Amino acid sequence: MTYTDTLTDPRIATALGQMFGRAEQDDATATRLPDGFTALTPQEQADAAAGIYMPISAAGGELLYSLVRAVRPTTVVEFGTSYGISTLYLAAAVRDNGTGRVITTELSEDKIAAARRTFAETGLDDLITVLEGDARTTLGALDDAPDLVLLDGWKNLCLPVLRLLEPRLRPGTLVVADDIDLPDLAPYLAYVRDPANGYRSVPFPVEDGMEISCRL
Repeated sequence: MTYTDTLTDPRIATALGQMFGRAEQDDATATRLPDGFTALTPQEQADAAAGIYMPISAAGGELLYSLVRAVRPTTVVEFGTSYGISTLYLAAAVRDNGTGRVITTELSEDKIAAARRTFAETGLDDLITVLEGDARTTLGALDDAPDLVLLDGWKNLCLPVLRLLEPRLRPGTLVVADDIDLPDLAPYLAYVRDPANGYRSVPFPVEDGMEISCRL
């Protein structure tokens, strides 16, 4: 039996390896963030943190790949491209499914430019649309209902972005949030874990944790 696994493509494996390697310097780079960083606007934070990769873990990427392969979404929406590590996992799964697309969002112009170069170099750019600017605006014009959502941008914005997308979420849509150990994600977690809000939600133990929520 034959099967496809685009993650084994040398172009993608090399790109992921290089970016994960650079991300090992994130802690050192973060020490150079300006005082009062948390008081900045999302755009100002994105510009100040343009050198920080903020990646999902490799295990988290493998989980995302498997979820996309299983769900076979027509539209994947990602909040927070950064340098495109998670986007590559999502797009590789879409490629192997033979159908679908990835719509991803990012504030930093530097990160957008770098991510687009990576998407082209890995041959996945035809599957990926990058929306530039604040996701609370750019995703408001989304045409199609997403079948899978990854929330991995600024943690305090994950709940507003989910609420923005919610009218378009069909029953069975999966919503995945990364870094559930971070305090800023607490309001989001409280929301999706409350049955009154229409989700069945479970934490998954990879790195800083992922929350997988099914829209009911």
